[in-house]
Amino acid sequence: MSASDEILSKIRNAVTKGDNSQNRTRIVQERIANHPAGIRPYGHSDRTEIRKLFVEKAEAAAASVAICDSGDVERQVLEFLRQHNLPTALRMGDDPRLAEYGIGKNRLLETATGVSEGADEVTLSHAFSGAAETGTLALVSGKDNPTTLNFLGQNHIVILKEEDLLLHQEDIWNKLRDVYGEGKMPRTFNYITGPSRSADIQQTLILGAHGPLRLHIIIVKG
Repeated sequence: MSASDEILSKIRNAVTKGDNSQNRTRIVQERIANHPAGIRPYGHSDRTEIRKLFVEKAEAAAASVAICDSGDVERQVLEFLRQHNLPTALRMGDDPRLAEYGIGKNRLLETATGVSEGADEVTLSHAFSGAAETGTLALVSGKDNPTTLNFLGQNHIVILKEEDLLLHQEDIWNKLRDVYGEGKMPRTFNYITGPSRSADIQQTLILGAHGPLRLHIIIVKG
């Protein structure tokens, strides 16, 4: 027996001492199957209060937020580009939800679809969900929403339907199970809170260090 095997054997004996291994296995299996919820800090149930909390937390994390109806999404995109003197061009996924908003149809906005290779100044994604408690976006990967759009553009615009906005991050995992099925996941799942930042160098906060310099969230009502 090697030294590592001996150490692991002692740990295993200490952990299982005085306990029934079958009982321990049953407890673990029940926990995995039932998804028990832990303590959650907020108790809001009103949709308006949940949206208000999300906006507060997202803006505290240096993101900007706009709220609009479905027919006003492109105008909000163009307004963000105008405010920051950005070109009226962006790269986005082929998400059918984006097509619902008619982005690019009136030719005021030049759009391209597909993965980003790092040369796009502005990228556009559609969020799977959002957690109000932290102002966090949840994005899943796929042909309709390439993950590169989340990280390689200097300016990232994310559209989030208000109906997909949830109170806690645990709620998002429940939504994932409902959409994808038990034990299944998209290839990539990203939580994003605010624009990219780092304070690795002399503890000085730098935005856009490892990803987008700006994050703009458009919440679509109704």
